[in-house]
Amino acid sequence: MNTQISLIGAPTDVGAGSRGASMGPEALRVAHIASTLESHGLEVLDRGNLSGPRNPWLPPVNGYRHLAEVTAWNQTLHAAVYAELQLGRLPIVLGGDHCLGIGSISAVARHCRDVGKKLRVLWLDAHADFNTSALTPSGNIHGMPVACLCGHGPQELIEIGGQVPAIQAQWVRQIGIRSVDQGEKRFVHAQGLEVFDMRFIDEMGIRSTMEQALMELDDNTHLHVSFDVDFLDPDIAPGVGTTVRGGPTYREAQLCMEMIADTGLLASMDVMELNPALDERNRTAEVAVDLIESLFGKSTLMRD
Repeated sequence: MNTQISLIGAPTDVGAGSRGASMGPEALRVAHIASTLESHGLEVLDRGNLSGPRNPWLPPVNGYRHLAEVTAWNQTLHAAVYAELQLGRLPIVLGGDHCLGIGSISAVARHCRDVGKKLRVLWLDAHADFNTSALTPSGNIHGMPVACLCGHGPQELIEIGGQVPAIQAQWVRQIGIRSVDQGEKRFVHAQGLEVFDMRFIDEMGIRSTMEQALMELDDNTHLHVSFDVDFLDPDIAPGVGTTVRGGPTYREAQLCMEMIADTGLLASMDVMELNPALDERNRTAEVAVDLIESLFGKSTLMRD
């Protein structure tokens, strides 16, 4: 695994339905994300925060809220993530709301095309984020990033990576899903997205789930983790705008991260939707950093 890490703050909530995710990057820094990773022998560069348009807090237009602002933020993030990958570094995007997955993952896909690698995206989330303007009840673009990356969305967003679609649906594994809109559910099935929802995890266990999600990886695979903090059960992670009860427990989430770490293939990641305005004494940020640490080799037992 790459030991040169770059932290990129993207302090915006333009794609979200509630304010506060713009404070996520600072909360992760307060929870010592840099020094925690450095304690594992990693070289960490904090690139600071990107800047972009403020949140105008307007109603949707033609099924999208804040399309121009979301586009600007994602173009900026795309350039920043792509630059770090070109330098041979491992970017960690500190969000911000999950609309930012469009800029981040389109940059990763572009890099994979450059170097001839296969891409696998693990989407850890309570939501499928596969809405379109025709399906969305809210118009909030943080519910649409996976659809946009797969080529279903407004021209401005689907073209950010320079290729449409930026990724194929079959490159994605969604884990922890438990809240999907009716129309979105049909669309997910039609597109062949591989979803390991909470019922699957309940029935099969997290170990079997992760074994399946991590199948067919090899040394030529770039593994990207897009971690929406609402993936976790709100009992352990209350600081998100869209809590959904019945998520993975602390131990299940730890095993999930440890099994990803075991592959040695993690090459980029997003940490999204952390909302300190809804948190309790930065508890959610601390849990998130704890789990990120497990992605980089902190394991429960001494293992060879």
